[in-house]
Amino acid sequence: MADANAQNYSNHAKFDPLFHFFLAPIGLINLMISIVSCIRNPTLDRGWIVVISLAGLLAIFKMRVYSLKVQDRVIRLEERLRLSRLINTSLSARIPDLTAGQLIALRFACDAEAPALAEKALAGNMKPKEIKQAIVNWRPDDFRV
Repeated sequence: MADANAQNYSNHAKFDPLFHFFLAPIGLINLMISIVSCIRNPTLDRGWIVVISLAGLLAIFKMRVYSLKVQDRVIRLEERLRLSRLINTSLSARIPDLTAGQLIALRFACDAEAPALAEKALAGNMKPKEIKQAIVNWRPDDFRV
């Protein structure tokens, strides 16, 4: 019997509560309040607070983007190594032809399914969403940022 909480295509997206439900909303609310305050009583100080609020919000999003990029680089490396171990030698030379998105999607495929899906991705230029939807035995990734 399959675990009801098991990760699959329909539930694999992850929310980071601290980012999605605290930092981003607070940063956005702070920017909106500072803009309204500056419009109601325009002064140089209030204008500067708008600039600082915008900078803070951008910093929050840049930190999130940077961590996701680092994560994607690690996943690409892991999947290239895993596929080179799993795929026959004639196809392993084509592993670098897989896009970052395809490699990131293949991380959810179990070892038994990954070679066939990689071959299909290379042959048919499958999109990451199509790769994820084609996975039968989902390999969860619980260490995502």
